[in-house]
Amino acid sequence: MKKIAGEFKEFIMRGNVMDLAVGVIIGGAFQAIVNAFINDLIMPFIGLLTGGINFNEQFIILKLPEGVEASQVTYANAADLGASIWGYGAFITAVINFLIMALVVFFLVKGINKVSSIGKKEEEEEEPTTKKCPHCCEEVNINATKCPHCTGDIPAEDA
Repeated sequence: MKKIAGEFKEFIMRGNVMDLAVGVIIGGAFQAIVNAFINDLIMPFIGLLTGGINFNEQFIILKLPEGVEASQVTYANAADLGASIWGYGAFITAVINFLIMALVVFFLVKGINKVSSIGKKEEEEEEPTTKKCPHCCEEVNINATKCPHCTGDIPAEDA
């Protein structure tokens, strides 16, 4: 039992598992921010553009129980009344939420990559591996002393 507990402790303490746990926690908090952004700032404008339609309330009645009229059924009380509905509006809202969240994450990652790559451009420049032959101007290995193209001597000071 101690062996399993030790292996489990080693597994949990790995860096990538801890990073994943932190990512999930931050992702949950970030999701709350994005949902507030979508529901409180974006969806009201979409509602204005669509004439006040609340997509969450859009549905089609598939089957009404006896004694229930269609005018009595709302998205919220359909299950209580025993009506079968097809709630396509909730799906549309979920798709809109996903697209907006993906767009927000895209811009967030793009901004983070831009900020984190500011100092890396200088580090990424590699030493040249070739040079030009002074006689024929062909590319040759940086360590070459004789050109393989024209067989001319390449002076050491050009290296």
